[in-house]
Amino acid sequence: MIKKDVMVLSKDWSQESTLLYEMYRVNNAINTTFDSYISISQSRFEILALIYKEIEISQGDLQKKVTLDKAAVARHLKQLEDHKIVSRRKKDEDNRIILVQLTDYGRELIETSQKEKEHFAQELLTDISGTELTLLRKILGQLNKNVEQMKEK
Repeated sequence: MIKKDVMVLSKDWSQESTLLYEMYRVNNAINTTFDSYISISQSRFEILALIYKEIEISQGDLQKKVTLDKAAVARHLKQLEDHKIVSRRKKDEDNRIILVQLTDYGRELIETSQKEKEHFAQELLTDISGTELTLLRKILGQLNKNVEQMKEK
């Protein structure tokens, strides 16, 4: 009986492990394909989309909202500034705060990239029903909630 329980646990673990691997593999495939599809990395797209929504945002607030560490955000912003996609300036009232905003070129880039992202998403979700999408959203939401709870431990 103990042997049987071990086999069941082993089988369950194997299925869960395989599922985690499949999610990882799909995530990598989506990210790689998406990056080449819109000619900008997912990380930069996330940064630019947040700046686009806010018009102007402090670098500190931006760092809190993205899924990247401070050093990565600073590197991205430096490169985006070098390519004239964003501009940065010190806040008048407090020169310790750096404000970031899109340039006109950056605004055009994010608007074009957003259209490409929409097209990418439509292609990615081809042949997936509305019911399946609803279930997928629910499952992803629960997975995200579980991960957040794990982080808190």
